[in-house]
Amino acid sequence: MTNKDLSYSAVMSRKNEIMKKAIGIDYSAFESGGIAFDYEKMMKEAGYSLEEIQKIQESVSVGNTPLIELKNITALLRKLAPEGKGARIFIKDEACNPSGSFKARRAATAVYHAKKLGYKGVVTATSGNYGAAVASQAAMQGLKCIVVQECYDSSMTGQPEILEKQRACEAYGAEVVQLTVGPELFYTFLCLLEDTGYFNASLYTPFGIAGVETLGYELAMQCKSKLGKFPEAVLITHAGGGNLTGTARGLLKAGAESTKVVGASVDLSGLHMASDKAFNRKSFTTGHTGFGIPFATWPDRADVPRNAARPLRYMDRYVLVTQGEVFYMTEALAVLEGLERGPAGNTSLTAAFSIAQEMDKDQIIVVQETEYTGAGKHPLPQLNFAKANGIELKFGNPNTEVPGTNIILPEHPSMIKAKDFDLMKAKVSYVKNCIANNSVSCVSKQDLEFIALETKLDVETVTNILNELHIAIK
Repeated sequence: MTNKDLSYSAVMSRKNEIMKKAIGIDYSAFESGGIAFDYEKMMKEAGYSLEEIQKIQESVSVGNTPLIELKNITALLRKLAPEGKGARIFIKDEACNPSGSFKARRAATAVYHAKKLGYKGVVTATSGNYGAAVASQAAMQGLKCIVVQECYDSSMTGQPEILEKQRACEAYGAEVVQLTVGPELFYTFLCLLEDTGYFNASLYTPFGIAGVETLGYELAMQCKSKLGKFPEAVLITHAGGGNLTGTARGLLKAGAESTKVVGASVDLSGLHMASDKAFNRKSFTTGHTGFGIPFATWPDRADVPRNAARPLRYMDRYVLVTQGEVFYMTEALAVLEGLERGPAGNTSLTAAFSIAQEMDKDQIIVVQETEYTGAGKHPLPQLNFAKANGIELKFGNPNTEVPGTNIILPEHPSMIKAKDFDLMKAKVSYVKNCIANNSVSCVSKQDLEFIALETKLDVETVTNILNELHIAIK
């Protein structure tokens, strides 16, 4: 390292070389030379069948988490629903995993693979539960672990939730490198990979996404066993897309092809996630639109050359909920069901509470994950932090909430209403990004078919979008 140029531009120019050494995947093997790449071939690069991943996870006490019916919350929503409506809500309690979230599934596969390949340690860049999951799995496998965490604004003020996750990472023995918000995160991450020679335990490798497939498979089979059928809908908190992608692929492998995959994010419209000013004006560090929309419309903004998380391939519906609504449902889960769980999974629970009122009583919704809670992840420190940062807190209609200005807790549970995000708008944005990021004026038939798969649209619809963009098909 001493002889290498460590300037920002030099390190960035070496990113593909660094990534190849740190993951052991040659991503160029999947490229076509155009927009298209062989996604399924890349996923097979994980090298493990579903059954093998189940065994890997079982060996470290990951997975086989309970499916719990939320009888009291279902009873409440049925009081608000039209006659004959009000689906039963079940929750997959992923907080039962060793590190307290579903991300233990991703980490178990990635860290196992790192050890198998002979790496001495792993590095991950995350401010969330994944850092704790990687640290936990590294401890089990006897590997070193470094977590790069973006957690402060320029005044060195950190969010309670992020600082709680720092505590968790360090409790499992990881070294935590803390940064202020900005472009230095990816630069620091690359420098550490190059300097240590450790494995890149990215959220977005085929290993990580394949690890989540067991979650979709499990919940489908548990539903089939307990209830005699697959769920009509699965609600998934959507941020970077790996949770949704892996779960949806697992559902398909279980045969639950008719189950609707619904993504849910906290609406943080108007707050720029890389803005120093906006960083501490939000009360959710994941599962929000600042990640959910950009990663849906262009997945390859990730820390790997090609992201294995491709949410638009699998998402049937995308809904948004407010910060106040999620805080309300977090407390409702605790006081009505005796389950004190963290905010990320409660995002999809909030959406499920609303969507269940549209569905028939004999139908099933599964909220696909919970996460642990503690210290800064509780609603009270988050709300106190918001108040200290000038955010107005009040009860009222959450529909009038303005992210970064106020948090409005619903005066009545009937006010909780998930709002649909226009998925076609996201798909058109994805097509535009394909054109812009590949600098093309025409696309091949192979590219056309790839975009259709990526957006879950038929070829004719994609052709019409390209025509409107004045892009020729050769």
